[in-house]
Amino acid sequence: MDAAIARFLRFMQVERNASPLTIKSYREDLQSLREYFQDDDGQAPSPATLTTVVLRDYVAALHNAGYARASVARRMASLRSFFRFGQREGWIDNNPARPLRNPRAGRSLPHFLTCDELSKLLETPSRHESLGLRDRALLEIMYSAGLRVSESVGVNDGDLDLKAGVVRVRGKGRRERFGLVGRHAAGALRAWLAVREVHPQAATGPTTPLFVNRFGRRLTVRSVARSLEKHLTVAGLDQRTTPHTLRHSFATHLLDRGADIRSVQELLGHKSLQTTQIYTHVSTARVLEVYDRAHPRSKRRG
Repeated sequence: MDAAIARFLRFMQVERNASPLTIKSYREDLQSLREYFQDDDGQAPSPATLTTVVLRDYVAALHNAGYARASVARRMASLRSFFRFGQREGWIDNNPARPLRNPRAGRSLPHFLTCDELSKLLETPSRHESLGLRDRALLEIMYSAGLRVSESVGVNDGDLDLKAGVVRVRGKGRRERFGLVGRHAAGALRAWLAVREVHPQAATGPTTPLFVNRFGRRLTVRSVARSLEKHLTVAGLDQRTTPHTLRHSFATHLLDRGADIRSVQELLGHKSLQTTQIYTHVSTARVLEVYDRAHPRSKRRG
């Protein structure tokens, strides 16, 4: 089994150009499989001898050990990839992991900020410093257009049309969409662009990065997260808040105010409506909470 795992990881690295993090995940998942089936002497069986039945025992053991459903699903995906490689290599005819059923995913409701909390956050960055103007513009456009943080830092000057109030966004799967830039976001962006200094060696013109760091280079995802943590502390807001929380807040606030779910789906760039529907659950949960707290004959008031 060790040799098969080593060949598989080499294949993923060289032929599939998998990232170091992906390779690390595969290695950990397959090491878990090996340790489960190894004997008292530490010897593992050939992967060609593992059947669907025994793999089900392994998956059941993961559940019994308390692994999260997402972790179990990831390990099952690793098994399928590993045994699919075995078919390619010719040491098995059929993929024994293919019939395994993924655990039903339980989706927790996304964390979001109320309108008052969001206003407090957006007012936190300084209006008198260039980086404060940058952070304000960044937070405003993320909330105004419902952008992912990676989408935000990837925006170039040529993607932004403040006169029309739109921004071209490059989302997941290289899918492009247009986000809407509201009045407050447009004002914050104009203030930032007036003081922005781009690195002399950076691309200029339409490909100039919209958001840059103190050295004039394109802002990174991690830098955005660090800046947000600082502003959350100053504003005294929930530290669970992440850059993605602004996207959650964008969708939740739109649906709370009667926006059509199909329109929200398009604005978020979701491929599936099912992904967007989680926000209707958020709105429903809030309505029930208000009902239970306010209605004199609510079932859950006692």
